Amino acid sequence: MAKFITAQEAAKLIPDGATVGVAGMGLSGWPEGIACAIRDNFKETGHPCGLNIKQGSALGDWGYGNGFIGWNRNKRPEGPDTEHGARGMTRLGEAGPGLVTKWTSAHIGSAFSLCDQARANQLESYCLPQGVIINLWREIGAGRPGLITKTGLGTFVDPRVEGGRMNDAARNSKDEVVKLIEFGGEEYLFYPTFKVDVALLRGTIADENGNISFAHESVINEGFVVANAVKHCGGIVIVQVEYLAKKETLNPKDIKIPCNLVDYVVWDDDPKHCWQAEGDYWEPAFSGQIRKPLNAITPLPFDDRKIILRRAAMELRKGNIVNLGVGMPAEMARVINEEGFTNDIIMSTESGMVGGVPSALPSFGSAYNPEAIISPHEMFDFISGGGLDVTCLGIGEIDKDGNNNVSRMGSRLTGPGGFIDITAATKKVIFVGTLTGYNKKAQKEFPKFLEHVSQITFSGKYAPDYQEVLYITEKAVFKLIDHTLTLIEVAPGLDVEKDVIAKMGFRPAISKDLKEMPKEIFQEKWGGLGKTMLA
Repeated sequence: MAKFITAQEAAKLIPDGATVGVAGMGLSGWPEGIACAIRDNFKETGHPCGLNIKQGSALGDWGYGNGFIGWNRNKRPEGPDTEHGARGMTRLGEAGPGLVTKWTSAHIGSAFSLCDQARANQLESYCLPQGVIINLWREIGAGRPGLITKTGLGTFVDPRVEGGRMNDAARNSKDEVVKLIEFGGEEYLFYPTFKVDVALLRGTIADENGNISFAHESVINEGFVVANAVKHCGGIVIVQVEYLAKKETLNPKDIKIPCNLVDYVVWDDDPKHCWQAEGDYWEPAFSGQIRKPLNAITPLPFDDRKIILRRAAMELRKGNIVNLGVGMPAEMARVINEEGFTNDIIMSTESGMVGGVPSALPSFGSAYNPEAIISPHEMFDFISGGGLDVTCLGIGEIDKDGNNNVSRMGSRLTGPGGFIDITAATKKVIFVGTLTGYNKKAQKEFPKFLEHVSQITFSGKYAPDYQEVLYITEKAVFKLIDHTLTLIEVAPGLDVEKDVIAKMGFRPAISKDLKEMPKEIFQEKWGGLGKTMLA
């Protein structure tokens, strides 16, 4: 039976040098109250210190305000602790360097204070594919030595490239988070397991015995597998919840972390510590309590983004199972909904959302009216097994070999999230973004198509032969042909040399069958998705 304690007592249970596992996405599943207590205890006493954090999904707050997209938000708690950009994993960096000295994650960009420390080499920073980290918890819990997969070959995770190291502190370390091996005459990557001492998790409800329900969580996160891994290693599992229930009153099927895996429960009903997602304290359409009418979704404004996403949507066919990534790709859901084809495909996200309308930032990972919500490790099994027909992901930097970098842009550290896992196994990969970027501070345009990307998140060289890869911008469409970036379409009225190639850092191959992008997608009103969707 779990023991009920305060967040302050929980912070004092964590030993110096502990390896700590966390779970969730955005703010769903994130134990904000416990994190603040750990921060405050470190400020006062210097303990716990030297923590090694293991994190799968992005856990933080990009800093977007209320009403970013979609329906009107519900009433949200106010106060200094709800400041945008200051919630989530970044709490563990707010007390200054020393609390965290090693950090392994798939996505780190929204934990601003820890990213600052990583850039200053005050901690070692590693990034691995999201599906790899999430499934490593299962390997640890089952007592297996690690995970063998082709996911990551040819990317910055490959030991022959960067070995997942994100800063000099990691590059100067002897630690290896991934190894290259040969099995059956083929190359694979081996991700070894590790000992984990503490799990910091969050659910919605705990009963008196410590059984945990995720009733209001928008994501059925990897809390169970993290807890199981920690118990296998002889560590302690601490779970924060918003509500308490009498024992034996919760439906057994609703229990996502059973009491035999829970040592301590922190009851924290402060709304500032219980956010369902970055943009929502609680949106019942995310967690299945209600279904909202689809005509309430606000259409995208007509601009370059909408043109790009319309062209990308033309690649979809009725019945496709489609993954939408963070940023611009997630906004494709609004284009599809506006065109009236939400029910003709199955949209999904790597967090475990199946069907419905995926939310973009600030609540990415959640979905309005999902048909099913599965755990992320189950979703990544589906993804890695080739279950997706199409994925739409973002463009960071592109080079002549078709490589795409979204994980480290100059001094900005982000990580790949599920990008590497998804692109490694999906039949059709669509990258979307503008041809050039714009630096608001310098008021200057800059190229995004470069001779060489600064980090390889997607490897054009390692793209399987069966895979179709497109790069869609507002000015042109490119395709990966024979592992070479090839121009196949140009926007109406544009000059290929002046308006496209002159904006790039290299000269791409040009298709002999160069075509014009469909004129109708450049008009404010479209209504033409059915011509391709139902083809």
